[in-house]
Amino acid sequence: QSQEESQQQQDPRQGFRDQHQKIRKVREGDVIALPAGVADWFYNDAQTPLVLVQIMDTSNPANQLDNNFRKFFLAGNPQQQIQGQRGQFSGQGFQRGESQSQSRRGGSGGQEQRSGNIFQGFDEQFLAEAFNVDTDLARRMKNENDNRGVIVRVEDRLQFLTPEFSEEERSEYQRGRPANGVEETFCSARLKQNINDPSRADVYNPRAGRITSVNSHNLPILRSLRLSAQKGHLYQNAIMAPHWNINAHSICYFTRGTGRVQIVDENGRSVFDGEVREGQILTAPHNFAVVKRAGGEGLEWVAFKTNDQAKISQLAGRVSSMRAFPEEVIANSFQVSREEARRLKFNRDEVTLFSPGSRSQYRA
Repeated sequence: QSQEESQQQQDPRQGFRDQHQKIRKVREGDVIALPAGVADWFYNDAQTPLVLVQIMDTSNPANQLDNNFRKFFLAGNPQQQIQGQRGQFSGQGFQRGESQSQSRRGGSGGQEQRSGNIFQGFDEQFLAEAFNVDTDLARRMKNENDNRGVIVRVEDRLQFLTPEFSEEERSEYQRGRPANGVEETFCSARLKQNINDPSRADVYNPRAGRITSVNSHNLPILRSLRLSAQKGHLYQNAIMAPHWNINAHSICYFTRGTGRVQIVDENGRSVFDGEVREGQILTAPHNFAVVKRAGGEGLEWVAFKTNDQAKISQLAGRVSSMRAFPEEVIANSFQVSREEARRLKFNRDEVTLFSPGSRSQYRA
């Protein structure tokens, strides 16, 4: 029994104090891991727009029905927005994909397909009994006449409950005993990790850029989701080493700048060779080779990978497979001289990110 419940029972005239799980603040660059089936909401309390990019793994064991993504709304009436977005997934990103799957309800043969919140399908009396409220409030839970859509504007600034010291804890704190921090959380599970902090870069080249990864090592909950993420930042005209994804597909969302990307399949055929820019999404399947080069404005992206410990193997550079082969093997495989094999093996001494303009700096 919580302290709030005890206080309410002792004094019925006292208003009920809210209780809820921990509120988590998010900022630009945060990667947030949400397990399958959790209820969530987002509130933008800043003066600038909040842009969210979502990825869902429909092959996850938690998706028991089929390979379609489904979610439902607990509140609101998103019917009009969802119906208007059906069949418009191509080129419009993840939000439209989510909405598309939600509209597949109702009858066939030209009947209207309804898509409202989950409570619209329940009988009002059942809802009233389940929530122990009157039928009028149960009816309003359905939001059938609510035309605000998926995103709603708050009339006044939202006020949230923050953990407070008990009287005993407050006295101990005033006597000089510090709190250990456990009292400040309702739920201690760590669900987010910032991927935009340069100090957390896993690979850094002052002339080429940086790579930062979030995986199950630094965000353990990703182990159950079988997903990871990577933030890449290439400086002007820099190159990310040609590589292939060993154990994952990679879905790249380009967040800033321009560049050129080439993807080659297992048969050596170029399946994509083109310019990319902010707002575009590009998928590199497992075992397809990829190379990226930034344009004059640089290039930034977030890559979502379908393995919590996604790995790549480089084709060029200091940690590449080419560097691991003997010179004789390279020379005979490519029908080149030993000197040329040595250049292929040693001329690029950088790791993962290559600086521009160094192609002519051959080693002897």
